[in-house]
Amino acid sequence: MVDQTVSEALAKPAAAAGPGRDFWRGIAVPAALVVIWSAASHLGLVDSRLLVPPERVALVPFLDADGRELWLGITASVLRMLAGFTIGILAGGALGLLMGVSRFAERGIAPSFTAVRQITLFAWIPLLTAWFGNGEAAKIVFIALSAGFPMALNTHQGLRDIPIAFVEVARVLRLSRRRLLTQVLVPSALPAIAIGIEIALINAWIGTVGAEYAMGLGRGVGAFLAEGREQFRMDIVIVGVLTLALVGFVLNTLLRAGVARLMPASGNSRR
Repeated sequence: MVDQTVSEALAKPAAAAGPGRDFWRGIAVPAALVVIWSAASHLGLVDSRLLVPPERVALVPFLDADGRELWLGITASVLRMLAGFTIGILAGGALGLLMGVSRFAERGIAPSFTAVRQITLFAWIPLLTAWFGNGEAAKIVFIALSAGFPMALNTHQGLRDIPIAFVEVARVLRLSRRRLLTQVLVPSALPAIAIGIEIALINAWIGTVGAEYAMGLGRGVGAFLAEGREQFRMDIVIVGVLTLALVGFVLNTLLRAGVARLMPASGNSRR
């Protein structure tokens, strides 16, 4: 009876702070910004050519010939991002794993990795375009770099932070190197690896739009933004910016949901 009462008391606050309340809290600020935006544009506080009214912006992807290019741009950007993201997390995870389990590799690679990581990502664009041109290859490599660095860093750090007692117990049990890796080291580092994947996804989306915007050529949300800027179509530019935020939010939410299903304890700890 006491246990039931305690469990019910603990359940009540969780129910009170359910997803419904979180949702309304989350949209309060965006809704207020839209109201301010609408008032500023309709009352003439800002030049309407620079700040297009929200109702006109909302219709651009559906009624405007140039605006309808957004849908193809989103598809192209997401597919491009997924390709670079996959390459980045695989390569970055492998590099982080190598540095995390091998002291020799850590001493040989980590200093150079740390130095290269300090280079601003967009500084790679001139070099990548010289090597790969302005096509898909250069963009995907850039996206992979954007995702690979945080993935490698978090994987390496997660492995280095594993308590030495875990390894000592594995040695007492005479686990093989493969079983030590798959049953002790990698499972213990999974929370850090999950965070690395999440950061890698954010960086990959930013890198996707940045590459499209800087390298031109081809479809994509970044190219859509660049065309809007060239035509001085602020409605298209605003639609593109809002699309970046929305798509990024959806991708991050889907990733977090997937991580929470695979790693319930880790998913709950980040809330």
